[in-house]
Amino acid sequence: MYDTLIGGARVLDGSGGAAFQADVAIRDGRIAALGELAGQPARERVDARGRVLAPGFIDVHTHDDTNVIRTPQMLPKLSQGVTTVVVGNCGISAAPVRLRGEPPDPMNLLGGRADFAYPSFAAYTQAVDAARPAVNVAALVGHTALRNNHMDRLDRPATPAEIAAMRSQLREALAHGAVGLSTGLAYASAFQADTAEVKALAEELDAWGALYTTHLRSEFAEILEAMQEAFDIGAHARVPVIVSHLKCAGAGNWGRSGQVLARLDTAGRYLPVGCDCYPYSASSSTLDLKQVTDEHDIDITWSEPHPDMAGRKLAAIAALWGVSLLEAARRLQPAGAVYHGMHEDDVRNILAHRLTMIGSDGLPNDPLPHPRLWGAFPRVLGHYSRDLGLFPLEQAVHKMTGLSAARFGLARRGLVRQDYHADLVLFDPAAVADRATFTDPARPAAGIDAVWVNGALSYAHGRASGARAGRWLPRAGDLRAGFAAATAP
Repeated sequence: MYDTLIGGARVLDGSGGAAFQADVAIRDGRIAALGELAGQPARERVDARGRVLAPGFIDVHTHDDTNVIRTPQMLPKLSQGVTTVVVGNCGISAAPVRLRGEPPDPMNLLGGRADFAYPSFAAYTQAVDAARPAVNVAALVGHTALRNNHMDRLDRPATPAEIAAMRSQLREALAHGAVGLSTGLAYASAFQADTAEVKALAEELDAWGALYTTHLRSEFAEILEAMQEAFDIGAHARVPVIVSHLKCAGAGNWGRSGQVLARLDTAGRYLPVGCDCYPYSASSSTLDLKQVTDEHDIDITWSEPHPDMAGRKLAAIAALWGVSLLEAARRLQPAGAVYHGMHEDDVRNILAHRLTMIGSDGLPNDPLPHPRLWGAFPRVLGHYSRDLGLFPLEQAVHKMTGLSAARFGLARRGLVRQDYHADLVLFDPAAVADRATFTDPARPAAGIDAVWVNGALSYAHGRASGARAGRWLPRAGDLRAGFAAATAP
């Protein structure tokens, strides 16, 4: 007796291969069988004719670190077919962290002081298991979090003793299943960390087969130099490198995606490399004075001293106050912002590249979040694959499932295969679409019929079922092998 029998689906199995018709059976949280199963007994039956059945989507770039515990229903992710999130990106993680005051920028994107309650990585994994989130969770360790734990101030390089303390804490996290180390070298809290500091930390990754992910030191004019720094770190440590949310930021950088991708390809000849990308031409983070410009729009999403300015453009606020853009930004801080600073052609070029995975980079604690939080994955399937024909649907699914699972060491996930964990999404290929907008960002996607997490039906008919079947996912094996086996078609 099967628990669930999904009948007549068009299966895209996550490998990048062609679709095939099959019935898919679930039992005890696993995919029990695929094939002609119509006559087999099952407690629940789902008619999937006219629908695509794919592996649950893996969001490789999230800032859901504290939300998987505080808001374990995880509706922004479930509603778009995401069944696994990777947290700890951009150098900021919820663990291991000991704060002496308020969380420094940009760690404040993850929550307030009370939300950083995990002094060890093991404590965080235990909290995830206790919270029983609706999605699976894998985690990186943030470089900025480590700096916060062992340095009296963050606007300088670390001393040898501080680096040794950070290495010890990173080693402990890797022993407890962390996927790797992330950096956010563009942020003021890590910008003064020199390459040698990061290389020393990255050395710890080699023995564990873990990986290095990075929000580059620059995504603007110096992007090629920043990419080379990342690849030098990976080569020194003999570990894979993933460039986070790869983009050509700033109007002066538009049109350079060809150069950027060529640098990625060149590095790939001697080093396991990859990148993730979100399907929008606007970014979102804290309000950074270095990014204030009149070359493109900047939307304010929150401001502690001026909360009434949320939802307005920085230029309009500056005009209202009769001050410069930079002065207005200073008065608003601490604040959040959306930067409309990319060119659509560059976004498409990067999305389509064979080494690119999909990550939302959504900010769940932002009062007016970027629409990528609710819409990234359906936007790839609907807008970019179906409507624009940027790549076929099987490649779109591969970029958010099989490729991601192999790269991040998520054992028996990311593919529709017998005995794999039953993380699955059923969607209508003709209707799937993002509905979230910059003015109305918390709108669930269209066309997502059902989502199963570890075999439990977790989302159906436009609402969460209440099931919370996610679990903590430790790193599985040496991730270098996953890079060798998972190049996108």
